[in-house]
Amino acid sequence: MSPSPEWADDTLRNALSDAIAAADPSLAGRLEHEPNSYLDLIDLTARSAEEIAQLLQLAVTSARQAGLSWERIGQQLGMSRQAAQQRFGRVVEGIDAVSSDEIRRISPLTAFDEMDELAAAGRTGWHSIGYGMYFHDLIRSDEQWEHLRVVAFASSRRAMESEGWYRIGSMWFPWAYYARPTGKPIESDGDPGDHTR
Repeated sequence: MSPSPEWADDTLRNALSDAIAAADPSLAGRLEHEPNSYLDLIDLTARSAEEIAQLLQLAVTSARQAGLSWERIGQQLGMSRQAAQQRFGRVVEGIDAVSSDEIRRISPLTAFDEMDELAAAGRTGWHSIGYGMYFHDLIRSDEQWEHLRVVAFASSRRAMESEGWYRIGSMWFPWAYYARPTGKPIESDGDPGDHTR
């Protein structure tokens, strides 16, 4: 049985309040004695709202990347398909398409096939250095690489970085991507296009 909407909203509200408080640990104490600290609270809350709006955009983009229709997304948001597409349909731009001997773009990718594609590319020395909607940009080295996708708000990210994982770019809500070299020689010197589309 799933929690009631009210309970879920209270839990989310408390988590967001805790996150805002953690962003400025001195704020709670200052609110007791400094009237101007309420302006800091307004600023921090407004900036948080902007971040939440960006996370919502990325969540919708991720849903589209996973193959969900504008109809279903609109229903989830309590709006029409057209309103959802108009509000969230802008393409999230990645870096410009690249083509050189050292950098390749693999595309189109979805949330369901990108890790298999990255694993295949990694065996031949290619690793991701950037990504966006439906693509990863890869650079080649002389060793194999492994890639990992984790939930962006997972608490294990610091531990992963201590284990040699490099974070790729910035978070792509709800995912964060990592890569690390394995120290193994590449499997083949084949055409880098073997694992790019």
